Amino acid sequence: MTNLKLLAPVQLGALSLPNRVVFSPLTRSRSGKEHIPNSLMKTYYLQRVSAGLIITEATVISEQGIGFPNTPGIYNIQQVEGWQEIVRAVHEKGGHIALQLWHTGRASHSSFQKDGVLPVAPSPIAVGDDGGIHTDTGKQPYQVPRALDIEEIPLIVENFRQAAENAKMAGFDAIEVHAANGYLIDQFLQSCSNQRQDRYGGSKETRFQFLREIVEAVLTLWEPDKVGIRLSPNGSFNGMGSADYRESFLFYVQQLAQYRLAFLDIIDGLAFGFHGLGTPMTLAEFRPLFSGCIIGNCGYQKESAETAIEEGNADLIAFGRPYISNPDLVERFTHDWPLNPPGDPATWYSNGPEGYIDFPCYQSQN
Repeated sequence: MTNLKLLAPVQLGALSLPNRVVFSPLTRSRSGKEHIPNSLMKTYYLQRVSAGLIITEATVISEQGIGFPNTPGIYNIQQVEGWQEIVRAVHEKGGHIALQLWHTGRASHSSFQKDGVLPVAPSPIAVGDDGGIHTDTGKQPYQVPRALDIEEIPLIVENFRQAAENAKMAGFDAIEVHAANGYLIDQFLQSCSNQRQDRYGGSKETRFQFLREIVEAVLTLWEPDKVGIRLSPNGSFNGMGSADYRESFLFYVQQLAQYRLAFLDIIDGLAFGFHGLGTPMTLAEFRPLFSGCIIGNCGYQKESAETAIEEGNADLIAFGRPYISNPDLVERFTHDWPLNPPGDPATWYSNGPEGYIDFPCYQSQN
């Protein structure tokens, strides 16, 4: 049996976790056209309940926030009830689960939007040509989004607040605000996608205002020791990458630290694409700025995860793709059991159980 710090207990804000392995948010598109969590999803999360913390797949806060087929929502009572079933089942097995709050912004398409209107963004700048966007009718080119009127922005902040309230109704242990990977909040944070000239754009201080208002809104409902933020300072996904990324993200983390949040989920790994505008930012740069827990994310293997924790740069490590085909990832790490081969990418976003809940645990196949 391996003696890893990765497997040691940790206090994540208000949560006492049995290990430092986080099941990273993974979009899997199993919620159907009504975006309601279901029994298939419950099985999926229960199979992975030995993770110290499960962070759910990105969950849209409003119809406007939808940008990928069949993803779950948290904006109506049917969705809340669907999540309640999953949360209850996870808790019955002794697990901990946080909900990730999501608005895709310009990384959407008019076909997802009510009445076929354009997706919204801080500025009318398209994602760019990176292969297009997945829609219900196949890949489509990204569209130039509509810039939000300043009067609309508080309405989206309220959507985040209401979604946080719904997450509390559903019984989640914590929430994570998705401010990474080129989605709406990240679009406000970065100069490459935010060219506003009002109080929500311009300098890094004003670009942070949108996230500041969201954080303060959710903190009216949740204690800070149950709230986390996801950031991606190095990422190129969804057309991101800004020349002032280093100074901007150091500033953002300094600002977030003042709220004494439970954790930052920082996508420091480069497996999701690197914008190449300088040297990659590391967890070591953020560690002195933030007193809460830091979760390292993207491309980690067991050995690199252990190193990050041993060196004190991360408190926990999130694993994504290894969890797709290894529902018992914690047990495999614990006993040095080999991992299953990666799953077929063609099944990542399909509708049924294949490639979703049909991967064997080590003990059941040996």
